[in-house]
Amino acid sequence: MSTKVLILGSLPGDASLAAGRYYAHPQNQFWRLLSRVVGADLPALGYYDRLAALRTAGIGLWDVVASATRPGSSDAAIRDATANDVATLIATLPALRLVAFNGGTAWKAGRELVRGVEMLALPSSSPLHTVGVAAKQPAWDAVGAYLDDDRR
Repeated sequence: MSTKVLILGSLPGDASLAAGRYYAHPQNQFWRLLSRVVGADLPALGYYDRLAALRTAGIGLWDVVASATRPGSSDAAIRDATANDVATLIATLPALRLVAFNGGTAWKAGRELVRGVEMLALPSSSPLHTVGVAAKQPAWDAVGAYLDDDRR
């Protein structure tokens, strides 16, 4: 499946870095928020099955920040950030319809790196962003409109 939606986070937190997996903190809401979008119970799946479900749906994942200094997991503590080459990645994704940013830091750091494709700022899935899943879900559901040709 071609990538139709690219979701960019800021920089993985300590739990994700330690696990070597995106959104590994057990309280991060990322997998719950995308479950309805892709039509699968992502938290119930193993990590690689989650990634496969996203790939099948046409969703790719990456980070705006390639490297930084950051004690802990708070985006507010990111210093000396170096950006990933988001523009080059986007150029390799001919079916891309949307770049969605997971949280305000990703949006602020990444929006200038994106050209020629629609963008969407999403409420952060981080447990540090204490708004509940129900309040965040409508914004995340909007991602689904970019996945299926029948929905556009």
